[in-house]
Amino acid sequence: MKKTYILLPVIVLLATGSCNTRKIQKDTEILWDNYGVPHIYAPCAEEMYYAFGRAQMHSHTNLILKLYAQARGKAASYFGRDYLESDKLINLFRITEKAEECYKNQDDEYRSYLDAFIKGINDYASENQVSVPDEYRKVLPVTATDVMAHTIRVLCLQFLGMDDISAVKRLTEAGSNAMAISPVRSESGNAILVSNPHLPWSDFFTWYETQLVSDDFNVYGVSLVGIPFLTIAFNEYLGWTHTVNTIDASDRYELSLKDGGYMLDGKALQFSSKTSSIGVLEKDGSLITEEFEFRYSEHGPVVAEKGDKAWAVRIAGLDNGEIFEQYHKMGKAKNLAEFEEALKMMQNPMFNVVYADRNGNILYLFNGNVPVRKSGDFSFWNGTIDGTSSDLIWKEYHTYESLPKAVNPASGFLQNCNDPPWNCTWPAVLKPEDYPPYMAPVRMGLRPQRVVNLLKGNDKFSFGDMVDIKLNTGLESADRFLDDLLKAAAGSADKRVVDAVEVLKKWDRKADPESRGAVLFAEWWDNRGNLAAIPWSNEEPVSTPRGIKDPSKAVEILAQAAENVKKKFGAIDVTIGEIYRLRINGYDFPSNGGPDHYGILRAMYYAPDSDGKMKAVAGDTYYAVTEFGSKVRSVVLLSYGNSTRPGNKHSGDQLQMMSEKKMRPALYYREDLEKSIEKKEILHPDRLIKNEK
Repeated sequence: MKKTYILLPVIVLLATGSCNTRKIQKDTEILWDNYGVPHIYAPCAEEMYYAFGRAQMHSHTNLILKLYAQARGKAASYFGRDYLESDKLINLFRITEKAEECYKNQDDEYRSYLDAFIKGINDYASENQVSVPDEYRKVLPVTATDVMAHTIRVLCLQFLGMDDISAVKRLTEAGSNAMAISPVRSESGNAILVSNPHLPWSDFFTWYETQLVSDDFNVYGVSLVGIPFLTIAFNEYLGWTHTVNTIDASDRYELSLKDGGYMLDGKALQFSSKTSSIGVLEKDGSLITEEFEFRYSEHGPVVAEKGDKAWAVRIAGLDNGEIFEQYHKMGKAKNLAEFEEALKMMQNPMFNVVYADRNGNILYLFNGNVPVRKSGDFSFWNGTIDGTSSDLIWKEYHTYESLPKAVNPASGFLQNCNDPPWNCTWPAVLKPEDYPPYMAPVRMGLRPQRVVNLLKGNDKFSFGDMVDIKLNTGLESADRFLDDLLKAAAGSADKRVVDAVEVLKKWDRKADPESRGAVLFAEWWDNRGNLAAIPWSNEEPVSTPRGIKDPSKAVEILAQAAENVKKKFGAIDVTIGEIYRLRINGYDFPSNGGPDHYGILRAMYYAPDSDGKMKAVAGDTYYAVTEFGSKVRSVVLLSYGNSTRPGNKHSGDQLQMMSEKKMRPALYYREDLEKSIEKKEILHPDRLIKNEK
C-alpha cells in the first residue's frame, strides 16, 4: 500500500510583482485557516497585496466583480436594467474620472501595491475561469480605476452621501460599537480594544477577514470586499476600529431655476453639463444604449429637478486619492505618534476612530472631512440648504487638530456607539460649546448609554469581562422602564395585563435565544409613544429618559401589546430564538440581540422569511476584543462567514458560534495558525514579472 504523508492540500502558483526590483528568494504563502481566513506571508508588500487580491477573488468572486462593475458605471450593460440608476449615479458624480485622477496622483510605492492587488485579482480569474460565471466574466479584466472608483463609491456616495442623494434610506442605518479601556481600568494593566461594526449582511457592506504579513508589516483585521486595505485592524503594537459618526459632510441644496439656469447671489447662472451613453442589457439579451444628460451647479451635481426647483448635492472627500497610503501607514505604525501621523493625512471622509496600544494609550477621534462653514448649526445643515447664496457653499475642511478628540481620559475608557462625540467617556471631557455648532448634534441614544453605564465607575475589567460586555444582550430600555411598568400594572383586573406581568416578571431582561418576555416588551416599547416622565437631557445624558408620566396609558398599551404578540406568534411568552433566526447557506440557528433602539449592544435587524420567521439581514458583523500586552491577544467572529461563493462551507459557518455567543481566537502568531490550517497555497518567486513604469 502506498503511504501518503501530505496532511494539507498544497496549491503551487506563480506570483507576479517586482518587490521594488529586488531579487526575492522567498515564497509567498497563503495559509487558509479552518474558517476560510487567509493568512498571507509575503517577502515584500507588493507580493502581499498581490496575494490579497487573489484571496479576495477566491472568497468573493461574483460579489467583487459585481461591485467593480457598479463602480465602473457599466453594471446595467452586464446585469440588466436593475442597475441603471446605480450607473447613472456613478456617471453623475464623475466617479470614473475622479478615480483615474486619484490613481495617477498615487505615490509610486503605493501605486505599485495597488497594481499588485489588481494583478492578483486578474491572475486568479484567468487561472480559475471555470469558477467565474459567464455573466461576471464579462467584467474582467479589473483595472486600477475600478478599485479606486469602488473605494470612492462606497465611502463617499454610499456611507456619506446617500441620505442626501436619495429620499429613500437603506433598510437599516449603518452603525457600530467601539470601546477602549486603558491600563488604569484593566486587571492585566494592558489596554483593551473592542471592535464591533454593525452593517447590512450583503453587497458592498460585506467584510473580508485577513492577515497581511510582509517584511515590515503584520496586520490582522477586515476590509470591505473589493477594497485593497484593511479597514479595521490590529498589529502587535496597536489597533483601531471605526464607527459611523454623526458627521454632516454631505449637503443638499435647493436651487431656484430661471432662464434655463439657476439663481446664485442674485444672478442667473447656466449649468454645465455632460452627456453619457449607458449600455443596458435587456431581458431578451439585446444590448441597447441610452443617452443621459447630467447637469452641474456651483454646489455640485444636480440629482433631481421639478418645476422651478432643482436639487444639487455636495459631498466631501470625493478627491481623496491617498486613502490606500494612509491605511497602509496606520497598519505599519508602532505607536500613537506614528498612528496619528497617518490619521493626519485625512483621507477617510468619515468614521470615528477608537484606538488602543501596547503603551497603554487610548484615543477617540471624531474623524472626517468636516466642511468649514460660515454659519448654521447641525440641524440647519442636516436639512435642505438654500442654494441661492454662495456663502453657503463650503470649500474647505476642518484640520485634524480642530476635530473633537480625547486621549487617555482620567476615566480610563472611551466609547462610541454612533452617538455624537460629547459623551465618548464619563465624566464627559468634550463640550459642544467648544466647537462650531454644526460639528455634531447633541443627543445620546440608549445603546451608547448602556456602554457608558457598563464601563463607568472604578471597576477594573479583565479580558473576559470585555468579551462579556461585547456579547451583552441586555436591554437598557428594560432596565430603565420595566420596574415602573410592572408597578403601574400591579392590581390590574385585565387578564391580558395579568398574563403579561407574569411573563415580564420572569424575564431575564435579555434578548438571548431562550429569553421569554423580550418579544412582549419590545412590542410595548415600540408602541409606547412619548411616555417618559423625564425626557433625555445633556445634563443627565446616561440616565435619561426615565420614568412613566402616564401609568394608566402605559398599562393600556401593555394590554394591547400582549394581544398583538399572541395574535402574531400564538403565545405572549414566545422566545427570541423561536422567531428570530440566523440563516445562510442552509445553516439555521436561533438568533440573539435586536434593534439598537431598545438599547441592546448586540444590534441585530431582521426581515420576514418565507416561513413567517424573521431572518437576520443586518447588525453585528465582524467583532473583535483585542488586548495589547507583551503579546497581542484577540478573539474575533465574522457573523456570516468569510465567503459569499455559492455553496462554500465558509458562508455561514460561524453562525452557530454567534447563536451561542462565542468567539474564536484570531490566529495572529504563526505557531498558533499552524495547528488550524485547512489549505496552503505557495506562490513561487522564480518567475516574477517586473512591473515596468
